[in-house]
Amino acid sequence: MVQMLPSRQQILDWIADNPDATAKRDIAKAFNIKGSARIELKRLLRELEAEGLLERRRRSYRDYERLPPVSVVEILPPDDSGDLFARPLEWQGAAPMPRILFLPRRTDPAVGAGERVLVRLAETEGEDHQYEARLMRRIGTAPHRIVGIFRKETEGGRILPIDKGADKTWRVRGDATLDAQDGELVEAEQIGTRIRLGLPQARIIERLGDPSAPRAVSLIAIHQHGIPDDFPDAVMAEADAQKPAPMGEREDLRDLPLVTIDPEDARDHDDAVAAMLDDDPGNPGGVVLWVAIADVAHYVRPQSALDREARNRGNSTYFPDRVVPMLPDILSGDLCSLHQGVDRPVIAVRMRLDAQGNKIGHRFCRGMMRSLASLSYEQAQAAADGQPDEQTAALMDEVIGPLFAGYELLKAARARRQPLDLELPERKIELTPDGRVKSVAFRERYDAHRLIEEFMVLANVAAAEELTRLRRPLLFRVHEEPSPEKLDALREVAQASGFSLAKGQVLQTSQLNRLLAQAQGTDFDELINISTLRSMTQAYYNAENLGHFGLALKNYAHFTSPIRRYSDLIVHRALISAHGWGKDGLSAQDIETLEQTAQHISDTERRSMAAERDTNDRYLAAYLSERVGTEFSGRINGVQRFGAFVRLDETGADGLLPIREIGREYFHYDPDNQTLIGADSGLRIGIGQRVTVRLAEAVPTTGGLTLELVEVEGAPLPAPRGPRGKAARRGFIRGKLRADAAERKRSRLRRK
Repeated sequence: MVQMLPSRQQILDWIADNPDATAKRDIAKAFNIKGSARIELKRLLRELEAEGLLERRRRSYRDYERLPPVSVVEILPPDDSGDLFARPLEWQGAAPMPRILFLPRRTDPAVGAGERVLVRLAETEGEDHQYEARLMRRIGTAPHRIVGIFRKETEGGRILPIDKGADKTWRVRGDATLDAQDGELVEAEQIGTRIRLGLPQARIIERLGDPSAPRAVSLIAIHQHGIPDDFPDAVMAEADAQKPAPMGEREDLRDLPLVTIDPEDARDHDDAVAAMLDDDPGNPGGVVLWVAIADVAHYVRPQSALDREARNRGNSTYFPDRVVPMLPDILSGDLCSLHQGVDRPVIAVRMRLDAQGNKIGHRFCRGMMRSLASLSYEQAQAAADGQPDEQTAALMDEVIGPLFAGYELLKAARARRQPLDLELPERKIELTPDGRVKSVAFRERYDAHRLIEEFMVLANVAAAEELTRLRRPLLFRVHEEPSPEKLDALREVAQASGFSLAKGQVLQTSQLNRLLAQAQGTDFDELINISTLRSMTQAYYNAENLGHFGLALKNYAHFTSPIRRYSDLIVHRALISAHGWGKDGLSAQDIETLEQTAQHISDTERRSMAAERDTNDRYLAAYLSERVGTEFSGRINGVQRFGAFVRLDETGADGLLPIREIGREYFHYDPDNQTLIGADSGLRIGIGQRVTVRLAEAVPTTGGLTLELVEVEGAPLPAPRGPRGKAARRGFIRGKLRADAAERKRSRLRRK
């Protein structure tokens, strides 16, 4: 009698219904398969496994598209509602990864984001999640993540780090390679506990492709810094369902001569400006300025999927080859973008300036605008300089002239206020169509750039003042004054460069501006600008108003870029609530979590800055990798015990000059004066010196540049004399100690 085997679908259904009993013997017992028929069952299971319908786990099988009832998951950060979700650690299905709601019991120990826990899962229907999880036991925190180059070996392989300065190699077992190919870029995570001897172990969790591919550069940074670059399905569905905002009760601003002025390659336009003479006879010579900002709050409602994702990202991140946006493109590039000739919803502020450029009043409204033109900075500047093109020629009297007249008033007010006047060249990396570096240049800054900056600063001030007046919660942009230690370091750089910075006074930006003015036009111009920037604290967001030192402003909040910054969206919602413009204003939960939001988006901003900086470094290293052995001029902009950092004039790239490449003698590091001093030759290497260096190494995967010293201040390196090595070091230290003792003795005598 021939025994009938179950159909393929019957096996799959049984495994789905009995996930705890999926060994081959369990399946055979369930279908009463005996004897030689077990061989046919084994063949059938192998076919299902080869087709990807089943996964073999040791001696059992399970359905790829379902999670086992007992699984290990990683806890995700709480969402805006305070709910905890988790992600499965071993999902290999073709469908999107299922969403798991974690439901702790009162008696369960507290778990936090990043923790790995063993849970029992129950499938759900009709919810925004597919499973609910109950804690069985805690396992541990999330493992260390690595992005690196995989090198295949006989059994498994190794991962070589791509972090600049990292030297740790990771071992990968043969069953943890995810079939990665030799030389492939991979993301991996640590497995097992840290060990004192031998290489740490990791398992590959994602293959990222060819690390030398032109567009892999930003991909490395995205994965390395954990920047979310894929919108969940719920977010995309919500964005796709949005419709253009109706006029409703909005103020009609479509007759205003509003235009956008942006970089030539900008895809989103979130701010528009206009200017006109004030017709109030009580304000002779005054000007009215309008700043209209895309009304993102209309589309991104509190606690929606769009809102949760925007808050999670915090801001858009910009790379030379791509943008990781805060909002899906249908919003950022279309519905929220103030395109020419299209009706778009905005929150706008009308500001009145007197003849001296002081703001003497403002009024906010929720309106509908229609941009007269989308201009580039170059277009606007050429028109202002008397060289309009076909588009701007028709806008000279109504748009261009009044805008630049308004800017002149703002410039006069700025000169009286004395904000920090840093002028740092912005580097622009130009790519070929296939993503390779074509050239590295410095962007030219026009008055058109400064015009938009000043308009935006004034609008941000008006938003902060308005909400403070109405006693509404908001997020301030805070910039505290530099610490005494950083000021001392700046003062030393200034003195080494032949300039002075007053000591013992209450610091004001005007004092720093005087230092910058001393250096302007000299060889030390860029160095003093960079050193001044480094002495500053980093700006951040806070629910408390602590002022903005760099801008010399008491009230300042970000209002002008809600397409790319979540902070601005919060300020928009606060304005909506304060003026009763609708039900899409600041929610009770927004207010309750304001401090946590401030900390989170300050962190995401720093994350984006680091990713952008690393990407630029890698692109520059790739650009220079074909010029190894070439000599470059530059300036020393940092000194450490292990060597010096040099900024190259041509590209603005920073390279390391290791102490071994400076000269064949012992160098003493003087931290007080930030110098390296040759023990034999007396050669001094210090901040601000002009040097000629030779490019010894450029590593695109890490962005690292290694240099060799050729000349200092136009002179070749002195030949070492006398003893070398330990004897030179001992002699130098003895001489330094004697000199220090003599100086202390002279100081005591002077005090007497």
